[in-house]
Amino acid sequence: MDPVRNPYAPGAGQRPPELAGRNAELAGFEVVLERVARRRPERSMVLTGLRGVGKTVLLNALRSAAVRRGWGTGKLEARPDQTVRRPLAAALHLAIRELAGRNEDESRHVLGVLKSFAQRDVEGKGRAARPWQPGIDVPAVPGRADSGDIEIDLVELFSDVAGLAADAGHGVAVFVDEMQDLGPDDVSAICAACHEISQQGLPLVLVGAGLPHLPAVLSASKSYSERLFRYARIDRLERAAADRALRGPARDEDADFDDDALAAMYELTGGYPYFVQAYGKVVWDVAPRSPVTAADVAVAAPEAEAELAVGFFGSRYERATPAEREYLRAMADLAGVAGDGDTVPTALVAKVLGRAPQSLSPARDGLLKKGLVYSGQRGRIAFTVPHFGRYLLAQD
Repeated sequence: MDPVRNPYAPGAGQRPPELAGRNAELAGFEVVLERVARRRPERSMVLTGLRGVGKTVLLNALRSAAVRRGWGTGKLEARPDQTVRRPLAAALHLAIRELAGRNEDESRHVLGVLKSFAQRDVEGKGRAARPWQPGIDVPAVPGRADSGDIEIDLVELFSDVAGLAADAGHGVAVFVDEMQDLGPDDVSAICAACHEISQQGLPLVLVGAGLPHLPAVLSASKSYSERLFRYARIDRLERAAADRALRGPARDEDADFDDDALAAMYELTGGYPYFVQAYGKVVWDVAPRSPVTAADVAVAAPEAEAELAVGFFGSRYERATPAEREYLRAMADLAGVAGDGDTVPTALVAKVLGRAPQSLSPARDGLLKKGLVYSGQRGRIAFTVPHFGRYLLAQD
């Protein structure tokens, strides 16, 4: 079929043509926006799930919903090697500018507070250290959100930004991707700020997205985080939703999949949204005509798997050291028995490798820091990428 008309989009965070299976999350967020607009108490949100389930896509869709309601919005991606002060300042700068036309004097004051907050971030080290100069063209407001204590500063900043939004008759939504990569101090500060805003009844909502262990990260920081956020686990698509993700875009291009082809696609992809798009793109290019058949899927599968082996799986595997790769392979052997995607006991990993558990701590910690594995509960570990164990076993 015509590759120019191929509708599938297997990009990182790229919205697919059919956002299937996420209606409940979208509808739930609309309720949050409406309740906050009416000054009703509501919790911020946290989305969790493995890589490739569409958390970033959903995060962007939720942001679009807030923009349509006239809210100020900002988005940032957490990084393990960076404090939250600078990216959060940039995100809130955008949100304030979106609200600025409604109360210019108050907006300039809040921008000044934001500038004071941002300038507490320091570039360089030692004698060369200097305050970061954000592109905010108003004077800094000293004595507000600039103590240097991120928890104190963030509570003050969120209060001022949310107050501006309330005066404008709207709200502010801050979206944080890869939230599990925030440092402990930053996690604590965000929880404290959201807690204070909730108690004040101000219209600011934070929506975070991260790996499955993110709730444990938040709970370890502030015990009340279990009640502070509304948690939504984003998982693989049900069969009907996966079929819609394939068939809807195809029909928009006057093409289709037959029922056997859809069944074969679900068997290969497991319903994971990224895989649905990746296989869908290759199958479209390989199929000679519509409707796509199970035979077309069988012909396309090796090419799709080869692309995933290089770009999706292989790029991650290459980041691991030899010791870490050995640990991953042992995990794959155990996951092959327990079920690909399930958690496995770290003690069994050590047993498979014939090593003392303590001697494997550096490898395990390295994999955790690189985001290749996660630990949702003590003594157990799992891959962050679906089908990663299957990929490793196939390399044999």
